[in-house]
Amino acid sequence: MSKFNFCIIAHIDHGKSTLADRLIDRAGKIKHGQMKEQMLDSMDLERERGITIKLAPINLQYKNHDLNLIDTPGHVDFQYEVGRSLAACEGAILLVDATSGVQAQTLSVLDAAKKQGLTIIGAVNKIDSDRADVPSAVAEIAKILEQDESDILKLSAKTGEGVDNLLDTIIERIPPATENSNEEARVLVFDSVYDSYRGVVAFVRVVSGTINNKNSLYALASHTKTDISEVGKFLPQREAVSELSAGDIGYLVTQLKDIRKVRVGDTLATNLEAQALPGYNPAIPMVFASFFPADRTETANLRESLEKLSMNDAALTFQGVAHPALGSGFRCGFLGVLHLDIVRERLIREFSIEPIVTPPTVEYKIDLNSGETLRISNAIDFPDQSSIKATFEPMSEVEIIAPSQYMGAVFELVDKHRGEFIKTEYLNSERSINFFQIPLAELILTFHDELKSVTSGFGSMSYKITEFAEEPLVRLDIMLAGDIVTPLSQIVPDKKAESLGRQLTSKLKEKLPMQNFALPIQAAISGKVVARETLSAMRKDVTAKLYGGDVTRKRKLLEKQKKGKKRMAESGSVHVPPSVYMDILKRD
Repeated sequence: MSKFNFCIIAHIDHGKSTLADRLIDRAGKIKHGQMKEQMLDSMDLERERGITIKLAPINLQYKNHDLNLIDTPGHVDFQYEVGRSLAACEGAILLVDATSGVQAQTLSVLDAAKKQGLTIIGAVNKIDSDRADVPSAVAEIAKILEQDESDILKLSAKTGEGVDNLLDTIIERIPPATENSNEEARVLVFDSVYDSYRGVVAFVRVVSGTINNKNSLYALASHTKTDISEVGKFLPQREAVSELSAGDIGYLVTQLKDIRKVRVGDTLATNLEAQALPGYNPAIPMVFASFFPADRTETANLRESLEKLSMNDAALTFQGVAHPALGSGFRCGFLGVLHLDIVRERLIREFSIEPIVTPPTVEYKIDLNSGETLRISNAIDFPDQSSIKATFEPMSEVEIIAPSQYMGAVFELVDKHRGEFIKTEYLNSERSINFFQIPLAELILTFHDELKSVTSGFGSMSYKITEFAEEPLVRLDIMLAGDIVTPLSQIVPDKKAESLGRQLTSKLKEKLPMQNFALPIQAAISGKVVARETLSAMRKDVTAKLYGGDVTRKRKLLEKQKKGKKRMAESGSVHVPPSVYMDILKRD
């Protein structure tokens, strides 16, 4: 019995989860009454948003062949999950919606699959839709795969049309897994989860040898030995089997209690001296934001909840921070803004904690005159300007696919966000792929929403982090009554600092409550004020009790009030309510 390991590459809403359901219908071992929609999307959040967040493997049986499907996320923020899936496969199905054509994020994952040397099967989905343009979609796929149009499959995951043909094509085109079961046992860990009752469960691809529940294995990266208490396959629930052999996708229940001992991408082998398998790069957080509990007494619960989430999400990092108004919290690292939103949503749903979240930032690189290089994501760590030799910000290569009539608006949007045009490639006479270089900091807030707006929803984008580029950066400080309010400080490009300063001071003037004295609100760079607003003093009517009499009495009282306000302005402190921090710091 040959073994075929494959995944599905598709944009969000192109029918990947529905196709996985149809494949399970045809070849899965689901008992009657157990089948449900989005079978491999186990999280409620995945079902509600209609996206795949965590990879999910399943074993299929078709025409006496063993097929292993690994369902992968489609969003660019979860390419770390995608990369792990690709490493465990020999082939991939490129699935494209016939109503919308190839999308930018699809191309990004396709490029990674090609670099892994996977065999790609092109397929057009939703051919039953009234809005389907099948010939156009087939032509686009054939062009990007450099294949003949006759090689592109046509199917409907909704009705099941063409699904049997797809299964036959998987067996015909995708190379079967090498079955070298007589060699020393080595397995590649492509995911791992922590089970509070059973310990660390490793999701693995067996590359050579056989594994059973009598084996002891070494994690080569951590030099940790563990006994295996159970081996099994995904059917789709985890079910124990007697052994896993070369080419199998399955799981191993270890005796370990620390998930960090079984790293994703590590090799498990029977011999500590065994040669490690080619893994893949670990997840590197690129977007950072601080999480604070709305109730300060919930700080310990927030820490415990983040620890539990990080056990099953290796891309999530966090460390403690303090805020003068919001209290103790955690500086968290994410792969992107969607990743941030998913973590926040999981905290609310799974742990009943709704955190206050600061605006996302990126990591900057700073070369000092001393020769030292710093990497910082928080403005409070920005060094004195006089000690800086050069500053650098992370750049991204952005691919945008949109109809031709919207490209003028796209170029204006890119220019607004400090982007530079690289090149254009045409999918057909009506749609093109446009490549730009844009600072990552410009992408992580509103760029995607603005793109959808200027393209009437027809534009799609994907990005990858490329390199650090030199850009004059400064620390923009906000001062109230002459004192710097450090939680409001930001790292910004020098050329945008003044306009951002005006925006912040204007917003603070609206949000801050009046004080007993006129309050100067200033934005400054290295002590130099670049923007200013003044919040008028709250004035008490000190002459209210006077009824007639000499006008000089009123003047004396007003002059006394004026002197008092001047003394308060010189020595008084400004209390910024937490609600104002929340309004200023919240993500728009």
